[in-house]
Amino acid sequence: MIETGTTMNTDFTLDVVHGEEEKTMKFSEILDRPTVVSVYMKNNTSSCDKQNVSLAEHAAWFDKAGYNLLTISKDTCGSHKRYIAKHDISYKIASDPDFKFASATDSIVEKKMYGKTFTGPSRSAFVIDTDGTILAVIEKINPKAHAEELKELIGSLK
Repeated sequence: MIETGTTMNTDFTLDVVHGEEEKTMKFSEILDRPTVVSVYMKNNTSSCDKQNVSLAEHAAWFDKAGYNLLTISKDTCGSHKRYIAKHDISYKIASDPDFKFASATDSIVEKKMYGKTFTGPSRSAFVIDTDGTILAVIEKINPKAHAEELKELIGSLK
């Protein structure tokens, strides 16, 4: 896992959905102000829904505090568009089936499900400055209270 104070590689692209708009963006373009990046596994699953709903309910707070919100999963942009409408999400969601962000933050971990072992991105969150410097990391988030834990973390950075 990338450490606080480290500058990550921001030279990769992601397909990003914001409302109905979809476009490919360099990650460095997303960092036009400090950004909270929250990684989740899959749309329409219990813990991931709690994670995103928590953020959606507090999105205005993050905006007022001067932070972008971005969530990332391997789901397609089409799936993200439906998910945004279903949960009234106002922030950007990125499609990352190749785990580019997880590779850049060294957050690919071994997982087990149904007796099978595989690797994938950790359910974690990152606060990233405009130059790609990692300001803070939550290595294992609490999906139900995700916004609250991030607000507390951001408060501790000031």
